Amino acid sequence: MSERPPREPRRPGTRPSFPSRAGGRPGAPGAPRWAKGGGGGGKGGGGKAPPWAGEDDVALLYGWHTVAEAIGNPKRRFRRLRATENAIHRLAEEGLTPPIAPEIVRPGDIDKLLGPDAVHQGLLAEVDHLPSPRLKDIAKTDLVLVLDQITDPHNVGAIVRSAAAFAVSAIVTTARHSPAATGVLAKSASGGLEHVPFCLVTNLARALTELKDNGMLVVGLDSEGPADLEDTPMRAPLALVLGAEGKGLRQLTRETCDVLARIDLPGAIKSLNVSNAAALSLGMARRVMKRA
Repeated sequence: MSERPPREPRRPGTRPSFPSRAGGRPGAPGAPRWAKGGGGGGKGGGGKAPPWAGEDDVALLYGWHTVAEAIGNPKRRFRRLRATENAIHRLAEEGLTPPIAPEIVRPGDIDKLLGPDAVHQGLLAEVDHLPSPRLKDIAKTDLVLVLDQITDPHNVGAIVRSAAAFAVSAIVTTARHSPAATGVLAKSASGGLEHVPFCLVTNLARALTELKDNGMLVVGLDSEGPADLEDTPMRAPLALVLGAEGKGLRQLTRETCDVLARIDLPGAIKSLNVSNAAALSLGMARRVMKRA
């Protein structure tokens, strides 16, 4: 069987939701969106796995933490697992048993699929994407993160990792204008995808309204917010909303939030990378909610 990466997914009669701007390389910026129409964006939406366009429409997971966490997640369905002999020995030493038999390959075989810059540590898995939870179920949890058109997969992956560290129940984002939950994003998340599901919605403002209707306090991070986030009254259930670097929150998103808050910084540089801002704001939110 010839070795090749999964082809770009296509739905019959349509063009890809996110045409590749990097030659279809897995995990590259602009990779095809994994769940167009995947649900979660309105009343009754979500709860089901994203619709597949074909057997090759899968997520690519590579790297030790990313694949090991997926192996430990009974909700992940593995389709194919390539592993070097060293990686297989390490899995055995850690007591991790893959749900399917791995194909033993050389490190260079994985390099050919991912490119020489991918730090795969001898593991490459093709898996089904995890289901998108329903908004009404998310609204019953204590802390949710909402991303307003943050498109860089490295940033989103780092945000997922922080979200897992701070016990965020889900990340709400739009099915369009967001990176695929695969490749670079999954590697940057370092296993966080197995603990923080994505709730994909069609219209972010409508989704925020539904969260509010179900009792959530929606706080948007904005440089022009009236008060520092740490001084802003917060309580559970809480949804924190972050916008893209440079652009920030879109106008309708800002207007839909219950309150806006800023992050005051004491140093000479007054702005943070969005993934760092996410980690800082989640830590602040947890502390304020604990005092409430």
